[in-house]
Amino acid sequence: MSDLFSPVEPPEMASARPLADRLRPRTLAEVTGQEHLTGEDGALTRMIASGSLGSMIFWGPPGTGKTTVARLLSGEAGLAFEQISAIFSGVADLKKVFDSARARRMSGRQTLLFVDEIHRFNRAQQDSFLPVMEDGTVILVGATTENPSFELNAALLSRARVLTFKPLDEASLEELLRRAEQAVGKPLPLDEDARASLLRMADGDGRAVLTLAEEVWRAARRDEIFDANALQNIVQRRAPVYDKGQDGHYNLISALHKSVRGSDPDAALYYLCRMFDAGEDPLYIGRRLVRMAVEDIGLADPQALVICNAAKDAYDYLGSPEGELALAEACVYVATAPKSNAVYTAYKSAMRAAKENGSLLPPKHILNAPTKLMKGEGYGEGYRYDHDEPDAFSGQDYFPEKMGRRTFYDPPERGFERELRKRLEWWAKLRRERNS
Repeated sequence: MSDLFSPVEPPEMASARPLADRLRPRTLAEVTGQEHLTGEDGALTRMIASGSLGSMIFWGPPGTGKTTVARLLSGEAGLAFEQISAIFSGVADLKKVFDSARARRMSGRQTLLFVDEIHRFNRAQQDSFLPVMEDGTVILVGATTENPSFELNAALLSRARVLTFKPLDEASLEELLRRAEQAVGKPLPLDEDARASLLRMADGDGRAVLTLAEEVWRAARRDEIFDANALQNIVQRRAPVYDKGQDGHYNLISALHKSVRGSDPDAALYYLCRMFDAGEDPLYIGRRLVRMAVEDIGLADPQALVICNAAKDAYDYLGSPEGELALAEACVYVATAPKSNAVYTAYKSAMRAAKENGSLLPPKHILNAPTKLMKGEGYGEGYRYDHDEPDAFSGQDYFPEKMGRRTFYDPPERGFERELRKRLEWWAKLRRERNS
């Protein structure tokens, strides 16, 4: 299989390789966008300088250089390089790789084993790496796009250092485009706006920006320059990096929830639209808005729950795309509503007390006494009917005697109208400051 360490290809074959492969860095210093790892004081640079590598997990989105950096590490450290993919490999493949690594070790050479998509291995397969990591047969470098804390065994994580690869920023993507133009020998046929649009389409993925650039060069006629609209027609629009079942899903819903809690309707709408654009189920978003209404607004504005439920039902009735507007309306409402988590914290405190105190009997004066025996035991004795009391309030103690009086619910000091007016005035001032 052709890679960085294969013999030099004939020029006509080299030019036929994808641009992303032709521009693959040949030293760690050439890697762009990961200076915290490969820069002069980067973690990997220091490991190489020390002459000692340990097992690692590379965690980051696609196209950030995980595979390339693993190859370069093996070359600069003088290690044999083995690569497998968890998608295509099973127990038999792992056994062959381990046997080969043991044979090399006997001859005095260590192996760097790169495992792509390592999170796709099941628990038993992940455990199979532990013995060869512990005895030094292999230095494991696993690559994953998923959060290692959730996808990898604790035993494996305890033996490997997690290094985070960042999405490439605009400057790093622009550097890749400059290298591509130098390699191809001509500039990209894009105007300024189209070039900026191309960088946004890449979404932090270095491989994607080079692939898109290749498509532009293939499509361009002599002396043709594309604007942003023409660019979209040529390359189509690359889908946002967003996995509805994994980190992208949880990151955006967290951002939406916290923007609502922080009373920022602009940020809340932005994250709402990010999720719509990525194909998230709108009814899931509707359910989350209902959650926000009861957790972060509560009785400071009881209408928030009504609005969010109505928006969810409106989407269910209207469908897409009309129904999204109802969810957007609810999103703005909860973001600008006064906030109170008094019921939320009271519920958690009461639940904790219920679990800690066991099955305590309520005070007898509030228990019904349908039989003579229960009356004889004092059930219902001394109960005061609140509606017959002055101001319809008796002030009785309703907690179990062994537990004593507790306070769980601490309502906001100000009324709804005053709190709402204060919140809206604050929000209007903040918006003026942001726009100035």
